[in-house]
Amino acid sequence: QPEAETKYGRVRGYQFKVDTAERTVNVFLGLPFAKPPVGSLRFTEPQPPEPWEGVRDATSYPPMCLQDQVQGQYFSDMITNRKEKVPLQVSEDCLYLNVYTPVSTGQQEKLPVLVWIHGGGLVFGAASSYDGSALAAFDNVVVVTIQYRLGIAGYFSTGDEHARGNWGYLDQVAALRWIQDNIIHFGGDPESVTIFGESAGGVSVSALVLSPLARGLFHKAISESGT
Repeated sequence: QPEAETKYGRVRGYQFKVDTAERTVNVFLGLPFAKPPVGSLRFTEPQPPEPWEGVRDATSYPPMCLQDQVQGQYFSDMITNRKEKVPLQVSEDCLYLNVYTPVSTGQQEKLPVLVWIHGGGLVFGAASSYDGSALAAFDNVVVVTIQYRLGIAGYFSTGDEHARGNWGYLDQVAALRWIQDNIIHFGGDPESVTIFGESAGGVSVSALVLSPLARGLFHKAISESGT
């Protein structure tokens, strides 16, 4: 089983063979890029995750961010690129990302990184609805799928210092910071990061392009159906 060292601790994933590409991909699921946004951290900016001892298991899909579970599962099943259905749980503790990196062919070059931001109207969606294995295997890139707070948990605002809002967008920035700090340990090049997303993910890409908070965290952007 593949292992990688992150800034916060060591993780262990699994390998998946993409038969049509004749290539194996290392898969790491549910890597935390922020502390759980619960309790006093609800309706606040994401905070860096706590480090851990030993090797963290990274072979299970993380829960979806807060949303209607039945509709969220239906949405996931409808848009997924997987052959099988993946049952997903719902939790406020949801700030995780998945990494798909092709097994090295012997050359140790750093690979371009593609960061997928899921759609769903900012109220539905999950990183794990999308399997990045084929994209990683065929195009020799590192694929990262990220999650962010949705609905009231992600975008509630009182218009003042009590709840400034846009927590979901700030989660995306936090994920990009994590990628800058850690993706090199998964074979990725932190200086060649492309963000891309569809629908609400496309809107998120546009917001990140415009935001000074995301400056330097990515280098190219693709907004699909984001108008």
